Amino acid sequence: MRFLLKIALVICLFSNNIQAQKTNFKIENGEFVYNGKPIQIHSGEMHFSRIPKPYWRHRLQMAKAMGLNAIATYVFWNYHNVAPGKWDWETGNRDLKEFIKIAKEEGLFVILRPGPYACGEWEFGGYPWWLQKNPELKIRENNQAFLDSCKVYINELAEQIKPFQASKGGNIIMVQAENEFGSYVAQREDISKEDHKKYREAIFTMLKESGLDGPFFTSDGSWLFDGGAIEGVLPTANGENNVNNLKKAVNQYHNNEGPYMVAEFYPGWLDHWAEPFVEIDAETIANQTETYLKNKVSFNFYMAHGGTNFGFTSGANYNDEHDIQPDITSYDYDAPISEAGWVTPKYTAIRNVMKAYVDYKIPEIPAQIPVIAIDEIQLNKHTDALAYIKKSKPVTNNNPLSFEELNQGFGYVLYQKKFTQPINGTLQIPGLRDFATIYVNGKYVGTLNRMFNEYEMDIQIPFNGRLEILVENLGRINYGAQIPENSKGIISPVTINDYEITGGWKMYKAPFDEVPTIEKTTASKPNTPILYSGTFDLEKVGDTFLDMEKWGKGIVFINGHNLGRYYKLGPQQTLYLSGCWLKEKGNSIVIFEQLNEDIKTSVSGITKPILTTLLQ
Repeated sequence: MRFLLKIALVICLFSNNIQAQKTNFKIENGEFVYNGKPIQIHSGEMHFSRIPKPYWRHRLQMAKAMGLNAIATYVFWNYHNVAPGKWDWETGNRDLKEFIKIAKEEGLFVILRPGPYACGEWEFGGYPWWLQKNPELKIRENNQAFLDSCKVYINELAEQIKPFQASKGGNIIMVQAENEFGSYVAQREDISKEDHKKYREAIFTMLKESGLDGPFFTSDGSWLFDGGAIEGVLPTANGENNVNNLKKAVNQYHNNEGPYMVAEFYPGWLDHWAEPFVEIDAETIANQTETYLKNKVSFNFYMAHGGTNFGFTSGANYNDEHDIQPDITSYDYDAPISEAGWVTPKYTAIRNVMKAYVDYKIPEIPAQIPVIAIDEIQLNKHTDALAYIKKSKPVTNNNPLSFEELNQGFGYVLYQKKFTQPINGTLQIPGLRDFATIYVNGKYVGTLNRMFNEYEMDIQIPFNGRLEILVENLGRINYGAQIPENSKGIISPVTINDYEITGGWKMYKAPFDEVPTIEKTTASKPNTPILYSGTFDLEKVGDTFLDMEKWGKGIVFINGHNLGRYYKLGPQQTLYLSGCWLKEKGNSIVIFEQLNEDIKTSVSGITKPILTTLLQ
């Protein structure tokens, strides 16, 4: 019997090996070829890190029911490298392997976009914040210290995903090398073309040597291929609606042949605080989808489903008007599948077009996850947040220190300075990164905000006075030439009347990486930060949207989950709360309210998001 079992095991292993050999994906003769047959890729982007893990299957089913046959996802280095030398590939939303497995079970290919630079409106474009602490390291350059760090990440990633490659019988069909590097080359003319080329080739070599076998591709605007293309690698175009332009650019850099793919086809767009929510009509996207299908152009909707920037994961942009443009918490993106996983008119329009063109069966749309309203969540405790923050042991220094110098990545730092003599005049903090509320002897006196280039204000500090500056990191820049300049906190001298304020600075760290605990209600002053807490029960669980329209600015924790920032400026006025994070009995809520214009006693959950309301 034992001999027969061994024979059966050998036959099983041999059979599995044959099956793995039969499963392959190639780029040959100008086409994508799967198991010997030419195919078109109809992909949609969704990031597992932005979707609660219990909802992964639902969102993937939604994508397939829209007519897609593949899912593209970024892997954000800093989401898995949670501290220097510490990696997490399993906890909660970080379980990349499970996401890939579920995609395969749902009959979807996976296109992996591992960076190391990702962008994606994600904090620091995916880079770990502590890279900036190494003075020898130059981010996104042909620099040995940086390349060494990239290699560690790529090898760690490869160990997770190698078994899931198409060549091993898995569903990962393509891997991207770097990301939008052509646009970076165009913005960093201070670096030689030769060094740029060495850098992107070094990243490509690392990916191959890690055990990833591709096929590989690059992704850039079609007019930027010269700076981003890699020899022997398929170039794909972002945002290219003109099929002739697409084919001309790809032919020039890929042996005068396809396949032709738009790796980022934008059905929506990103959104910043204090700016209008961007909306693109369904008909425009449906028509463009049909254009690609008619011309046998493969594509990837960026985004098919956006999800949410939970916690402190949202990144930021900048332009000539604003030194920083922080991204809102919602990553709804006006995508075909809404932030909460709902069907939209855009979804229906795309699905109808796909049904008319594709040669595979499109399944029925899965049922929507239930939605509930929560009339009132009572907030029965509150306490002075500044006093709470000052319970921690301060770091003392002659000058203010940045977050990085304090070994802190995210959240807030309270800077405190005591004065033995009175001083009046103009307070200037040109190195503010990014948002600050200012207090004198515990009383609120003003706000400075990098979003609006506000770095100075009048101030009066009395004899024996105490200046306190609560600084918030609004998210590191994720796109453009300023990526390497991403320190947070106060990064240059503080002055009053051009007189540098030095000596005896105390810094209290408030990363809020754990839920604050409020033991009892304490007195608080108007316009000073408050921590609120409460508990609540539900008759049934479901998705809801916390209504923060009457609040100022802050973050919300529900049952230990940081839902992200709210900010009265809008356009986002609600926070998505997924039902999978709720329970019928004993839910907990903690709110850190920075502006606190009046004491709140409750908050409610409503059945529809508010994403388009700007403060007038």
